Amino acid sequence: MPDYNLRIIIPEIFLFCWAIVVILSDLGSKRKSPQTIGYLTMAGIAVTGVLLYFFRGGISFNNMFQSDTLAVFFKVIFLGSAFMAVGSSFGITNERIKNHRGEYYGLILFSTVGMMFLSSSSELISLYIGLELTTIPLFVLAAFYKDDKLSVEAGLKYFVVGAFSSAILLYGLSLLYGLTATTDILTMKINLALLFLKFGKIGPGFILAMVMIIAGIGFKLALVPFHMWAPDVYQGAPTPITAFLSVGSKAAGLVALLRIFVNGLWSFASDVMQPLDWGIIIAVLASAAMILGNIAALRQTNIKRMLAFSSIAQIGYVMVGVVAADEMGVTSAGFYMFIYLFANMGAFAVATVFGDQTGSDNIISYAGLSQSSPLFAAGMAVFMLSLAGIPPMGGFAAKYMVFAAGIQAGYTWLVILGLLTAVVSLYYYANIIKTMYFAPGESTIRINPSFPAKLVLLLGVVGVIIFGIFPGPVLEFARETAGVFGF
Repeated sequence: MPDYNLRIIIPEIFLFCWAIVVILSDLGSKRKSPQTIGYLTMAGIAVTGVLLYFFRGGISFNNMFQSDTLAVFFKVIFLGSAFMAVGSSFGITNERIKNHRGEYYGLILFSTVGMMFLSSSSELISLYIGLELTTIPLFVLAAFYKDDKLSVEAGLKYFVVGAFSSAILLYGLSLLYGLTATTDILTMKINLALLFLKFGKIGPGFILAMVMIIAGIGFKLALVPFHMWAPDVYQGAPTPITAFLSVGSKAAGLVALLRIFVNGLWSFASDVMQPLDWGIIIAVLASAAMILGNIAALRQTNIKRMLAFSSIAQIGYVMVGVVAADEMGVTSAGFYMFIYLFANMGAFAVATVFGDQTGSDNIISYAGLSQSSPLFAAGMAVFMLSLAGIPPMGGFAAKYMVFAAGIQAGYTWLVILGLLTAVVSLYYYANIIKTMYFAPGESTIRINPSFPAKLVLLLGVVGVIIFGIFPGPVLEFARETAGVFGF
């Protein structure tokens, strides 16, 4: 009989039900309480975090659902990104989204539920369903400004590319199932090892499956050359949704990659297994992401497009930890995403508030911001310095960890490339700071964020600085996630 251990699935069930409560509450109030609906959503996310603490550990549904340390770690990132995205949304729900606020917040929660299921999936079908539950609400959210051509274009592009990538991923997973006769990732790993021991090779079918799965997940991560959708979608979508895409969606893609490749296909990560070496494939994609993302970001005048190309480069740095495929690699990749949560969500929160109150997303519009809103400008400077990897910000510790993991695993060439492209990134991150503090022109608009936006900015600044100076607790938590793979 199946083992239905529903205790460990309580956080997901609660958040799913809470999303329905949020939508019905907005309808019940005749859509006249935008602040109340926003606070209700944030409260639901916070309660889910508490439930996650009390109902963690264990397996359910015959090992299909695992509430292990890896799942809990990434669920913290998902809930944190959702909380900060909702906190950044109070301005747009007051001004631009007046008729469907409940649906807007509810879809964010539904997507978060999908991410949480995905992180706990130890079986290919449930993992794929979790990925779809994550992305389908995001298609709608990207096009939520129905009267804005850029937003509608963003939603349409994201839908077409997302559907295409899902089809490629599903085909790759089906090939993997055909080779191993199982969808359970642990059993799949054992069967692949037995096949290789028996025949000495697995054949082109396995290589095709591996390439298609990398391509499918690569679209979700916006890895080069699967990145073409990201700049337009990031620019056209509502800015809080862009932030949620850049952190929550990428973290979901990362945990899917870790579950399938570092766990299920770990034995095919080393040079000994060439050409069945997925490590070198991802290393090449990571190098392309770091090069193209940083060079393209140099030419951007729109801050959302600049951060879009920046996020492409940032996921390239994360992949340095993934290709290491060892304890230090998994630890560094998880730690990087945790720090990236605070830095990138904070940067997009600044862009959201600034865009709400000035109507501009152009970088030049930030000129003189340090005089009119010094604390606001200082917060943005902290986020830019962290993304650039300047000590003592958290981004420095994150980059140090992934580069150390890459060198330890023998990917010295990839680390050297990462260091060189990190130097390039200094230019466009520093350009934001230069524009705010030294560019000619005086901004006369005093930015006054709402209380939830101030809370988001405060969380971002404190997280970047505190975990940059004292990374120990998060590093230890991330190291425990690597224990799931049994290195």
